Amino acid sequence: MERRTVEIVVGGQRCKVVSTASDAELARLAERVDAKVAEVKGAGRGPAQALALAAIALAHEVEEERTRRRALERRARDLLRRVLVRIDDALEAGEVHADN
Repeated sequence: MERRTVEIVVGGQRCKVVSTASDAELARLAERVDAKVAEVKGAGRGPAQALALAAIALAHEVEEERTRRRALERRARDLLRRVLVRIDDALEAGEVHADN
């Protein structure tokens, strides 16, 4: 995809980003960040502080999701391993039965 400069608005701040993402994707992401800024923005917080808090909150969410994904992947691997052992056992039992 072609890299291009796009202007987005987050937390009332205009910024230009260079991206290959579609306009719709950039707008969706900017809205997500903007919503998080609105969520953490409190009385007396300036735009820079609100953006920093939103970034930290979003990074925390990403880490939580990665932890959940890794746990799910581990459970899936363990389940698959157990299924494969059962299949191997069944095949071995079938071979022994066929030999008799």
